Amino acid sequence: MNAIRLCNREITSEEYAQVKSGFDQHTLEQGVAIQHADRFTRVAESDDRFIGCASGLAYFNAQQYANWFYLTDLFVEKSYRHQGLGSALLQSLEEQVTSLGIGHIWTWTAGYEAPGFYHKMGYRIFMEMAGWYSDGSSRVGLSKLLC
Repeated sequence: MNAIRLCNREITSEEYAQVKSGFDQHTLEQGVAIQHADRFTRVAESDDRFIGCASGLAYFNAQQYANWFYLTDLFVEKSYRHQGLGSALLQSLEEQVTSLGIGHIWTWTAGYEAPGFYHKMGYRIFMEMAGWYSDGSSRVGLSKLLC
């Protein structure tokens, strides 16, 4: 038997493919369908110029989407903030994913930035990691029941 070595290096793309294949094989052995993610996005434009978006991932399990949507991005250009655009983008995306049969949405945000906004939109904190950012503020996980 060859000696096993632990190495401090990046994995190659071939090794990453091997890891992914191994996880997929294990998932199937447990009787669980392999997921793939579809991105859904709402974009705001002004004079054909991008000014913001709401975007995230819906995970497809065999015949339907999983019951959770991951909001990865909610962004509005600074000069367009505090005008309801973020709320409109988020609400529009929530309506779209609800129409897909998805019942929950979740996201991460910075404690110094947006928990108050999400609270007004009906989100609740499910996780807070104190001291995440350099100023000592938290990283906050939020979720919402959609239907």
